[in-house]
Formats: sequence, C-alpha cells, structure tokens
Amino acid sequence: MLEPERHQIILEALKNKNTVKLQELVELTHSSESTIRRDLIQLEQSKFLKRVHGGAARLQGKLQEPSMVEKSSKNLQAKRQIAQYAGGFVEEGDCIYLDAGSTIFEIIPFLPTNIVVVTNGLMHLNELLERNIKTYVLGGYAKPVTKAIIGRGALESLEQYRFDKCFMGVNGIHPQFGYTTPDQEEAMIKQLAISLSREAYVVADESKFSEIAFAKIADLHSATIITNEVDKETKEQFTSKTKIEVVPS
Repeated sequence: MLEPERHQIILEALKNKNTVKLQELVELTHSSESTIRRDLIQLEQSKFLKRVHGGAARLQGKLQEPSMVEKSSKNLQAKRQIAQYAGGFVEEGDCIYLDAGSTIFEIIPFLPTNIVVVTNGLMHLNELLERNIKTYVLGGYAKPVTKAIIGRGALESLEQYRFDKCFMGVNGIHPQFGYTTPDQEEAMIKQLAISLSREAYVVADESKFSEIAFAKIADLHSATIITNEVDKETKEQFTSKTKIEVVPS
C-alpha cells in the first residue's frame, strides 16, 4: 500500500473515534508496526494528529473549551497525582497565584496554610476558605464555562500583585507553539500572572502535549511543566526548551 493511502486510512479511522491503537492501524493498512510509527510521526509533524502511548489521537479543535464540570471529571487520578506533587513546591510564607484550571483546584488540599493566594478561579474559593488560607480574588467578568474571572478588571487588579510562584492550567503544550488556551482573554490573564511570578509552573496531564489551542499564553521556557507521564521521545522534544518535572510513579 502506498504512503498516501495509509495516511488516508489513518485519518479516516480517527474521524470515527478520538483515539486509534497502533495495532488497529497495522491491521487496517496491512503494514508493519515500524511503518505505521513512521506514518504517525509524519502526520503529527504535519499537525493532522498527535501520537499517544500505543497509538494516535485526534487533535482538539482550536476553540474547543470543555466546561469546568467536564474537565473536573476527566483524568482525575492523574490530576490528583500531579496536584500533590505540585503542592510540594509551595513553602510556608509564599505568595502564590492559582489559575482557574481543574488540575489547579486539586492542588489546594496539598498547600501549606500559612501562605497568601491570589486567584481568578471561582471554583477555588470555598476550598481555600475552608482551609483558612488567606485569599484574594481578582475583579472582573465571571466567565460561566470555566468559572474564571477575566477581562480588563481582572488584568488591572492582577497588576497590583507580585508572586513567589504561580500555577497554570493550559489546553495545549507544543514544542513550537508553546502554551495555548482557547480564550484570548484567559490567555492574557495567564500570561500576565507568569510574568509577575518568580517561578512559574504549568500543571498538565499527558493529554495536553502536542495540542494547540487558539490563543498563545507563553513560550515553553516561561514555565516548568509538571506532568504525570511523558514518553522518552516527547520528553526529548521538550526538555531542550524547558524543564519537565514528572511525578514519580
């Protein structure tokens, strides 16, 4: 079978479902595993798909934005592992910024209480107050989908603070296009918080790697990535541009 035919079959398979296993593609194309692996590398480089452990996955739409409820229930075990590890970077007396992401929410139980938190995440407030953590909330527009406070008011109030550390959620992590998110207003808040922090961390499970969303937040070197799992090849792509902290298994 010719290469263009194999590529067409692979892409058609991904149209029918979000992920396809390597062995399925081997059987569909009557090709060897090594051939399919080369095809997947080429298609990923051409931004048609992303490789995942054991196969390939469809790329998310640039503007696709799951709700906070949808995000909170997805990859929950991985998020909690990442969150516990991320919480270990916070020290007593720190002033930190917590972004409105679902993985960020999972960090809160692992924070020391003698700290100051600034956040634009409405979902975070009750948990922070329950733990008696001193909390400041940005002013601005409350976005219903992500429960994030955004807009001009949020940017202006964020400008008043400086942070020891910030923790960011993102929708995409890409070696060429950096950190991205679907909403440009949220991207502006994230970008500013990173610039106001001594240390910046992006917390994300492996599903965010090689994804590209609509609005750029920052280049890879702007933050350390904390993740639960990354294969050797993916790690090599990213470690030349930023530091990756992988949660111990």
